[in-house]
Amino acid sequence: MFSLKISRSAVSRTVSRSLLSTTARAVAPEKYKLFINGEFIDSQTDKWIEVRNPATQEVVGLVPQATQAELKYASDNAAEAFKTWRKTSVLARQRIMMDLQDLIRHKQGDIAKSITLEQGKTLADARGDVFRGLQVVEHACSIPTLLMGETLPVSKDMDTYNIRQPLGVIGGIMPFNFPAMIPLWVFPLAIACGNTCVIKPSEKDPGAMMMLAKLAQEAGVPKGVLNVVHGSVDTVNHICDDPHIKAISFVGSDHAGKYIFARGTANGKRVQANLGAKNHGVIMPDANKNYTLNQLAGAAFGAAGQRCMALSTVVFVGEAKQWLPELVERAKALKVTSGFDESADLGPMISPEALKRAEDLIQSGVNEGAQLLLDGRGIKVAGFEKGNFLGPTILSGVKTHMKCYTEEIFGPVLVCMEADTLDEAIELVNANPYGNGTALFTNSGAAARRFQDEIDVGQVGINVPIPVPLPCFSFTGSRGSIRGDLNFYGKTGVQFYTSTKTVTALWRSEDVTSAQASVNMPTIR
Repeated sequence: MFSLKISRSAVSRTVSRSLLSTTARAVAPEKYKLFINGEFIDSQTDKWIEVRNPATQEVVGLVPQATQAELKYASDNAAEAFKTWRKTSVLARQRIMMDLQDLIRHKQGDIAKSITLEQGKTLADARGDVFRGLQVVEHACSIPTLLMGETLPVSKDMDTYNIRQPLGVIGGIMPFNFPAMIPLWVFPLAIACGNTCVIKPSEKDPGAMMMLAKLAQEAGVPKGVLNVVHGSVDTVNHICDDPHIKAISFVGSDHAGKYIFARGTANGKRVQANLGAKNHGVIMPDANKNYTLNQLAGAAFGAAGQRCMALSTVVFVGEAKQWLPELVERAKALKVTSGFDESADLGPMISPEALKRAEDLIQSGVNEGAQLLLDGRGIKVAGFEKGNFLGPTILSGVKTHMKCYTEEIFGPVLVCMEADTLDEAIELVNANPYGNGTALFTNSGAAARRFQDEIDVGQVGINVPIPVPLPCFSFTGSRGSIRGDLNFYGKTGVQFYTSTKTVTALWRSEDVTSAQASVNMPTIR
């Protein structure tokens, strides 16, 4: 039986091994369990997926490809639990959210260590991963207000009002890069709205989600309301196809997201899919240079560039291009090492395949004529020579036709472009198919106003490099970065996890004394 205590112990043992050396005595990797109907159960599969520490290549866990029977068991239980959970009072659901946020707050350090072990990001970044997800849980504590409908007296003794009702079973397909934050975008708000969930964490780093499932259980989430299944394509297909599942939340790559959106909607499901991105930072010559360069370095290279909101492209306007040498020096000063080193600025990439893809895209830029101002390829970290490390890399003179620009690199690589004017920079950003985020650095209020009005991107930062909104708003990526018309958390999140029912009711103030039927068309005056 999986338990939080056992999981933390396993994490602690493996963390200690990884910190001491890469040649320490091997300990058998943990086999992750399924969480179905309120129980952590062993999978009966014969197919297991290795979870590796990206800094060492050490196998730290084995993830089951859940069998079809296990997947069906999860969705069947979620559908059965929905029958009673949907009738639970909103105040009871609110109390569970309050208890859940308190438990997560007290365990966020343990969850962060699991993230660093399996995903590789620095401990500080992992703690931020948990904290930004926790903020969504805190916002879900206001669910009575979030679910309030509208009412209007439309005629004598007649009212029209709408109510929000839960959809049913929600499927969640989660990415590797935020193993705590993205699940916390999904299941707390979904179940607070009265739904039940079947969540598939990334097979690369499922530990954080399993710890969150245990905390949800401790917070009082009833059996069957939250279920966690594992696997890869077979599990994704089940979530897309199972008739019990009414909606799907997905964050991840373009290829997977388009596939899930097409297959899910073909089966009549509501789908929100956050896809790829190419986020531009536009630098005006009047910006505060010291602040801007610091923010660029952090937003481009933090988390090894593995953020859908990473500032992966910079557009220098006019004389701002003269800042490039100083940017290179700041990037050189960043420390690349294991995420467990408290002095680390960025850790490894998630896998050797992701590393090779990023390195190939860097080389494609060189081959197509870009200038390689800083080359982070081939870096070796003492004590972690087998790690998937890529140091900060900067390409300048990049043009819009180059592969390093047209594709999302998803690594610590900054591509640099130039524009003569702000209007030219805006035109360049708007011509890119993605619309997740963008930022303008300037000391001009007029330039900021023009930028926010003219830019066709869903999330805009003014002197803010990664403008991910707080949960009282919503994550509003747009254009090629989203499939579906309702986005994550906040007001649109509540809309996604509910359906609207409109009721028109007539309660006559006088006693009914007439037996005469009315055969005319009802009218509202």
